[in-house]
Amino acid sequence: MPKPLHETIAYPDLSFPYIMYTHTLYTSVPEGRGFNDLHWHEELQITLVTKGTLVIQVNGIDHELKTGQAILINKGILHVTTQLSQDGEYVSFNFPEKLLAFHADSTMEEQYVLPYTRSSFVSVVIADNTEWEKQAIDMLWNMRRVFIRNKNWGWEYEISIMTVQLWFNLISNLSLPQEDAPKHAKRQQERLQLMLSFIHQNYSSPITLREIADTAHLSISECTRSFKKTVHMTPYEYLIKYRIKKSCELLVSSDDTITEIAGNVGFNHVNHFIQSFKKDQGRTPKGFREFRSELEKTK
Repeated sequence: MPKPLHETIAYPDLSFPYIMYTHTLYTSVPEGRGFNDLHWHEELQITLVTKGTLVIQVNGIDHELKTGQAILINKGILHVTTQLSQDGEYVSFNFPEKLLAFHADSTMEEQYVLPYTRSSFVSVVIADNTEWEKQAIDMLWNMRRVFIRNKNWGWEYEISIMTVQLWFNLISNLSLPQEDAPKHAKRQQERLQLMLSFIHQNYSSPITLREIADTAHLSISECTRSFKKTVHMTPYEYLIKYRIKKSCELLVSSDDTITEIAGNVGFNHVNHFIQSFKKDQGRTPKGFREFRSELEKTK
């Protein structure tokens, strides 16, 4: 089954809705939406680069981060890590806004949480240029350490306290957006999500540009403009890239032949699949499968 754009996070403990993912090029622990997987969710997200460099695209804007830098992403925002160095690693902390409010209808919620999470605020990069940024990065490294040794008594309390401290640090140094996101911007994102969801659900079948545009009740030219503005590629380019992504999963998880996999992800001709795969991944499907097999042996 194709993954929807909307991610419903599977918390290890529903009584403590908080999770830290550790991502590399090929793994996500615990299993989640990892590298090169466009999605959005209801939770706030803070991503910290722990090794190497990455490029994360948030609402169509690319942010390049190096080791020890981070980014806070508001809830409901489309994002995807599009580039990651070969040995790169990053962690993502995901949690609901209610964690920051202490309790429903609190002063904290009304004055210090909702004005940000329900505004036009999208994201903020946290580097090490200022003292407050350095403090925020230190907090994130400490949170990562607590998560890694989460067998200790009280670790959930530690994480909650540090997250609230981090949030207060951030909002104390950020300017609150003066107005809500324009209606046309929200509508544009909703339409893009509809078109992307259509591709994710139908990538294995022949898809026309007309069908993609019709999903959001747009003209073909407006559909193409929307993709180029936000995803930085045409609908066709995105479709091919998504098919390659799904083929990578099959090359690792199945023993299907290259020809079978090409057909399963929507390519009519295996040669087209091989050429497209090599252009995107830098190696042939066979070479990719052999590389991943050798990589697993070294673990």
